[in-house]
Amino acid sequence: MYKDDVKGVLFDLDGTLADTAPDLVYALNLSLNDAGFNSQPLDTMRHAASHGSLFLVKTAIPDADEALQISIQQGLLQHYSRINGQHSRLFDDLPELLTLLDQQGIPYGVVTNKPARFARPLVDKLGLTPHLKAMISGDSTRHAKPHTAPMLLAAQQIAVPPEHILYLGDAERDLVAADNANMHGGVALWGYLSAADNPHLWPAKRHFEHGASLKQFFVE
Repeated sequence: MYKDDVKGVLFDLDGTLADTAPDLVYALNLSLNDAGFNSQPLDTMRHAASHGSLFLVKTAIPDADEALQISIQQGLLQHYSRINGQHSRLFDDLPELLTLLDQQGIPYGVVTNKPARFARPLVDKLGLTPHLKAMISGDSTRHAKPHTAPMLLAAQQIAVPPEHILYLGDAERDLVAADNANMHGGVALWGYLSAADNPHLWPAKRHFEHGASLKQFFVE
């Protein structure tokens, strides 16, 4: 995959475009505290932040019964709706990358499994809403990633054929979704990967160590 192959860019949100773990883990800890559990360190929980609220809870209290885990998940979501975006930010070098894409006339957007009620306010707080040509949430289509439906809807919205889109993500489902949709998959190695992940086995065309290497790709 070369720069000239890419006419549009799509991003996963949590762990790829934005560092949202501080908000998510803070909301988790508020809910854990409500239920009498100790808080979890951000660094310990960061790797789980891309995989949804219930996964966060199960990572924090794996031995709790399912009913309790779901109850704490609901508390997490209530707290998160209040603090969403307060401590989140774009990853290093990505603001400059987005500016570069704007300058080069390359449209970009977001495809996330995060529900719209959380994704859209977050994107707005990050100042991205006026710049995104596509904003696809986990409930924008009947199926979420790794299904092709949200990917192809985003391709329509940015008006670029899938084979000319670079999709960046930090989870295996992101790269499977890109591959299924005939997009170029790029692994965001700066994201929320765990020691158990094997990103070099994922169906990706490129692996980017950090935002600076991704930015350099569009400069070359």
